[in-house]
Amino acid sequence: YAVESFMDEVAAAAGRDPYEFRMAMLGKHPRHAGVLKLAAEKAGWGKPLPKGRFHGIAVHESFSSYVAHVAEISIEDGEAKVHKVTVAVDCGVVVNPDVVHAQIEGGTGFGIGSILGEEITLDQGRVEQVNYDGYTPLRIDAMPDIDVHIVSSTERPTGVGEPGVPSIGPAIANAYAAATGKRVRALPFSKSVGGA
Repeated sequence: YAVESFMDEVAAAAGRDPYEFRMAMLGKHPRHAGVLKLAAEKAGWGKPLPKGRFHGIAVHESFSSYVAHVAEISIEDGEAKVHKVTVAVDCGVVVNPDVVHAQIEGGTGFGIGSILGEEITLDQGRVEQVNYDGYTPLRIDAMPDIDVHIVSSTERPTGVGEPGVPSIGPAIANAYAAATGKRVRALPFSKSVGGA
């Protein structure tokens, strides 16, 4: 989250497009660049969006897999609403594409819930949230459209359970900054901006 949010801040300070800025630094990292390029292309990065919609982008490697997210959001009542997420994944040779799609979709949804509203607090060592009325994971009505694209690869197969999680948070935060000019530094969003 910190690295990919900071990348957008540096791109903004340099007056550069966040996607182009990242791509310029990924010459020696072709798999990062591959997923970033595919996600950006499939999301229509740089093309006009519907009025009130904003894009944010992020890329990350985890468990030897590479994932890039482009989040499309709007601001509703001061809160970030995620409408669509475009994801590209390079997890080597794909044995079962349906599993890859399901895991990346699930990880993306889990990441959205975590970044926007989930929080566990402690009071004298005890968790304060005892049920779902006090702990709010992403609800089905808040789940955006998720469009997953798999990079064709001859590399060894790698993980897809967790890699769908890390880059969705900064992609949303970067879209929020594009929409509002404000950076979210305390998570979840609901703590900082009200956004679940």
